[in-house]
Amino acid sequence: MNWVEALPANRRRGSFPRCLLFMHGERPQVAARLERLIDLREVTVGAEDVWMPRGIPQMQTDGTWDTTATEEAKLGEASDFLGPAQREAVTNWWLAFPGPANTPNWDIASTCSVSGERGLILVEAKAHDAELIKESIGKSRSKQRSENSEANHERIGEAIRSACVGLENVTSLPWRISRDTHYQMSNRFAWAWKVTTLGLPVVLVYVGFLRAEEMRDKGRSFADHAEWARIVEAHSSPLFPTEVWGRQWTIRGQSFFPLIRSCQQPLAV
Repeated sequence: MNWVEALPANRRRGSFPRCLLFMHGERPQVAARLERLIDLREVTVGAEDVWMPRGIPQMQTDGTWDTTATEEAKLGEASDFLGPAQREAVTNWWLAFPGPANTPNWDIASTCSVSGERGLILVEAKAHDAELIKESIGKSRSKQRSENSEANHERIGEAIRSACVGLENVTSLPWRISRDTHYQMSNRFAWAWKVTTLGLPVVLVYVGFLRAEEMRDKGRSFADHAEWARIVEAHSSPLFPTEVWGRQWTIRGQSFFPLIRSCQQPLAV
């Protein structure tokens, strides 16, 4: 049994194990890898920064696998990225009744420096086109309908609407992010906006892992960066204009960079 087999069966190929491998290794190496991916002079990542996930599963002396390093970040819960008051603020902004309800998982989250100020890198990663295509839908309601779940559904809609208005004001461009269509990209931009309003610069990155050929039964892999960028821009076009990508925006005095990036990450340590 190798480390891949220690993962859940539905997460042994595609973007998830590639994210783990991308974040695996000595801390200076991982930091340099992230910094090269972002490729902005304003953004630096050092060995002292913290990130999730932290790498691949590790075999223990008893032959079992420790998967702690593979855990993804939820910004309302993970203590390394936001302070207690900020975590409470984003959770209450998103959910009326937190309890067992979920907030978005980030494929990769890392602290960084943006023009010398502590900030966050937030990554959404894909390995084939169907991963984006299937996310053109809106957020479904809970199968176990309750007053709390309905209240959370409404609160999420309100949160994304507030971000939509805020992003329109910042960019002077039309925005249509929504709970009811393209939900994942909508919530990614909404959360990035909210974090900047709490006083942290944010680098939001859509990463395409190139030539993930093992995913051909699920969708088309990305041959190169240009193909990945076209797919992302087509997916985002119902939500906001293409010129949003690749620019530095300022939200309440904090920088916001929405980026499209790509890399090739073999499935081998």
